[in-house]
Amino acid sequence: MEIIFLTFVFVLSIFLGFELINKVPSTLHTPLMSGSNAISGITLVGALASAGSANQSLATILGTLAVAFATINVVGGYLVTDRMLAMFKKKKQGGES
Repeated sequence: MEIIFLTFVFVLSIFLGFELINKVPSTLHTPLMSGSNAISGITLVGALASAGSANQSLATILGTLAVAFATINVVGGYLVTDRMLAMFKKKKQGGES
């Protein structure tokens, strides 16, 4: 019975995530990306705690993988946000350096 409940929650989260992302106007994508980066930072802290636990080797391995993937997510998100914000900066005119 528990697997059915977990599958239902998973499918519901996919549907809600898809609907929410489609409703976001393009002017709000940069703040939304910054918020996602903050959430990924929290995930990174949790992954570090899991990787540092000496209870089971499986938890350490999965925690290490989670640290790697969360780090990629945070760094990539900040790079994308920085690139999007760079589009709004004024460019220098003429031969100015």
